[in-house]
Amino acid sequence: MLQSIFIQNYALIDRLDISFTSGFSVITGETGAGKSIILGAIGLLLGQRADVKAIKKGASKCIVEAKFHIANYGMEPFFTDNDIEFDPDECILRREVSENGKSRAFINDTPASLAQMRLLGEKLIDIHSQHQNLLLNKEGFQLNILDILAQDEAILYGYQQQFCTYKDVCRELDEFIQKAEKSRQDEDYIRFQLEQLEEAELKENEQEELEAEAEILTHAEEIKAGLYRAGQLADGEGNSALSMVKECMQAVQGISNVYQQAEEWSNRLNSCYIELKDISHDIEVAAEAVDFNPSRLTYVNERLNLIYNLQQKHRVNNIAELIELTEKYRSELDAITSFDDRITELNRKKEDLYERVIQMAAVLTEARSKAARYIEEQMEGLLIPLGMPNVRFAVEMTARKEPDAKGMDSISFLFSANKNGMLQNVASIASGGEIARVMLSLKAMIAGAVKLPTIIFDEIDTGVSGSIAEKMALIMKQMGEQNRQVISITHLPQIAARGIAHYKVYKEDTENGTNSHIRLLNTEERVKEIANMLSGTTLTEAALNNARALLGLENT
Repeated sequence: MLQSIFIQNYALIDRLDISFTSGFSVITGETGAGKSIILGAIGLLLGQRADVKAIKKGASKCIVEAKFHIANYGMEPFFTDNDIEFDPDECILRREVSENGKSRAFINDTPASLAQMRLLGEKLIDIHSQHQNLLLNKEGFQLNILDILAQDEAILYGYQQQFCTYKDVCRELDEFIQKAEKSRQDEDYIRFQLEQLEEAELKENEQEELEAEAEILTHAEEIKAGLYRAGQLADGEGNSALSMVKECMQAVQGISNVYQQAEEWSNRLNSCYIELKDISHDIEVAAEAVDFNPSRLTYVNERLNLIYNLQQKHRVNNIAELIELTEKYRSELDAITSFDDRITELNRKKEDLYERVIQMAAVLTEARSKAARYIEEQMEGLLIPLGMPNVRFAVEMTARKEPDAKGMDSISFLFSANKNGMLQNVASIASGGEIARVMLSLKAMIAGAVKLPTIIFDEIDTGVSGSIAEKMALIMKQMGEQNRQVISITHLPQIAARGIAHYKVYKEDTENGTNSHIRLLNTEERVKEIANMLSGTTLTEAALNNARALLGLENT
């Protein structure tokens, strides 16, 4: 429960430090006194967006801090999961907003994100304001109530996991179908390009070899003449290079027995002779091999032209890239042919998952159906004492055509306050006062199913008065007796009188401006406050006596 709240430099609040009690408490005050400001400050602790305009004029930052008693509410897993220090009895939330727009949040003095504040706040406190009555027309809100009372969290979680898997497969299947359609549109083009490349029968290094051969064939006569001339000089008739090296070697050998250094020269000349003889032989072979072959030159040039055209067409620089492109087209065609197999596999998987989703949705529907009958019974029992003797309340469940993240159920709360009246959507036919009573009754049921430490009702009594307001107060008081704190912000004396504790919000003008305050009223102050609520600013003895009667005090 909310033990205390400290607010500094927020809106009209200079400094506020107030403690709260367990059970059912009420807060009263004139319109504009600052009740909504206090709720706004609490909203900051629940992770709501901070507005620098809320900082009190002249202050550099505002601070909001609240202490909660959390024993017996099973909140340790949150602190463990978020690596925040856990105190089994107390939890402190703190929010600071600076004039530069920066905001800091703390949970038990540990820096926290707003997402963590929101998640923890949902477990600590529920603020029901007037605008929440509009939610009664939202199917999602109605379904959430049904799930809470069905206590089907584990079933719903399992279903949603299965549904997410199903949707993932659906998305994957759609992507494959789109890829397959696009690929089939390109298939003829890819196949034509591949066939052209495969017909070329390209080989690695082929281009370099053909270019070299083309050079030789183009200059065959010139090369052949050069080789013939070189061969004659090396080993032709007359004074050829070989004969002259041989004569030189023989001359040196002739003096080697009397001139020692000549033997070395003889060996070196012999090596030159052998090397020159080999060269001469190679030149002779090459000369015989070189021949002008017009048909071969034509083939080589045509082959090179094919390669050059393919390179230009596909915008690549060499034959290696053409070969790589061939493999790419081949892989794409293989992928196209495999799409059908993958699509068939995914379709089968989708059908299996869909069947599981439908089965799990049926289990969810069964749990919700039981909760729907329970709600119908309980709502009539709660609403009849609240001035609706002919009320009928029904939960209409219809099956959706297709499952969604919440299951197969479409929910609608139906209502009729008049005898023999037609059941219609509750939000479309119920008056403001009737909706207030419906929402209070729903909250009372939810409170019994959820371990929520604190519930704040912000003027849930709109549109009701008299004995009906008193009966609503009794419901809130009963809720506060179930190990829960209930706080009602009200303008009705019948509700204010039922609170165990009564707080008053008021404004005070000072030299520095207007400040909002809140304080706990004693018995006599409560009598005067309720009397004011009954008769206005002019206190009458009758109003005071009436206030004492509402509080169960003697008329003194």
